[in-house]
Amino acid sequence: MSRASDPSRTAAAGEGARSGGAGVSRRDLLRLTTRGAGGLTLLGLVDVPAARAATEEMKLSEVSEFTTSCNFCSCGCGMIATVRDGKLITMEGDVDHPVNGGSLCVKGISMFATHASPKRLGTPRYRAPGSDHWEEISWQAAAEKIARKIKKTRDENWIATEKLNGVDVPVNRTEAIAFLGGAQNTNEECYLFQKAARLLGLVFVEHQARL
Repeated sequence: MSRASDPSRTAAAGEGARSGGAGVSRRDLLRLTTRGAGGLTLLGLVDVPAARAATEEMKLSEVSEFTTSCNFCSCGCGMIATVRDGKLITMEGDVDHPVNGGSLCVKGISMFATHASPKRLGTPRYRAPGSDHWEEISWQAAAEKIARKIKKTRDENWIATEKLNGVDVPVNRTEAIAFLGGAQNTNEECYLFQKAARLLGLVFVEHQARL
């Protein structure tokens, strides 16, 4: 029997041709060639840099960006909120912020989801004493109700003086109201809140991060 007619040698030679030295079959070679030709055709028909530039322009067209802080914990990570036509459309980490440098944890990433949640309340609600349900009220009515409650509580529990070594010393405070700050407040906002709380005579001023 000659070598050319030996079935075992023929099968081995065919298997070696299919596998090749790099382990690429004929089918893989055909697939790669087809994809490469398609990619070259696409590059010839489409101006990829121009398409990318147009995409970025559409993404950022007619939008306003505002910086804010994440409200979940006390880290104070910076975020950028993108608004179009008065509606929040995206939130992402602020790459220029000294705390997080653009990165966000899983809670920070979910900020937009909590904002866009259909379960989020859009107007204040009030439940009267003894009532079993909440009713919607306007923002103006809510602000006035809170202001009246603060003044009433402050006036009824005002401490003007306190005896120290038998002498009345002015203290001008109330211990019936406490003020709690939040992690989303900036340093400037916290400064104004602190001033307002002290002007009201509050001594119990705390922050969310300390609890």
